Amino acid sequence: MAEIIQEEKAGGKKKATKHAPHIDMTPMVDLMCLLITFFMLTTAFSKAKIMEINLPEKIKDPTIEPPKISASRTLNIVLGPDNKIYYYPGTIKPEDYSNLPPLQETNFSANGIRLLLLERNRALFKKIDDFKKQVLTGKIIMGQDSVLKSVSKLKTDDDTGPIVLIKAYKKANYGNFVDILDEMSICGIARYTFVPTAWYDERMVETAAGIAPTATPAKK
Repeated sequence: MAEIIQEEKAGGKKKATKHAPHIDMTPMVDLMCLLITFFMLTTAFSKAKIMEINLPEKIKDPTIEPPKISASRTLNIVLGPDNKIYYYPGTIKPEDYSNLPPLQETNFSANGIRLLLLERNRALFKKIDDFKKQVLTGKIIMGQDSVLKSVSKLKTDDDTGPIVLIKAYKKANYGNFVDILDEMSICGIARYTFVPTAWYDERMVETAAGIAPTATPAKK
């Protein structure tokens, strides 16, 4: 606190002499220690919210063949314009370029893409759901980190669920990327990734949406 010291002069009169203000910082040290402790605790308890995205692994050695994907488990999802979603199963071979299959259209509602993914991922989704119910009811007691590791192990061991290849038409919006990632998480899809959109994917979307087709790339 600021201090004012009075000095006594001759004649019994007192005159106030002002000195430079002096602030006692001792209480501030205690307050600073409390604030540091508070921020340390809140930072440790607050975990960053991240979104997991699986991207294709880049093969550096050209002599190594990329892993083969089972056509029966493959589901291609193409994000189209105007918040539309198109999908088709399996793969398209070069001999099929002249006769491309029609796309199926759906949306982001509960009866749309989510229902499709749940139907194809029914076995794994049931395993994860049953495991979480056992944890909630106390039949299985473990920490949150252990629960997440166990769910990840169930996904890794799965060999029946779909392999989802997510593609985006050139007029798709960014919000649809976030929406489709949310659906992957909600439905418990174990294997999904973003892949480049091939020219025939764009041609199929344009046919389904009634958009003027772009030029087909020249065959080499």
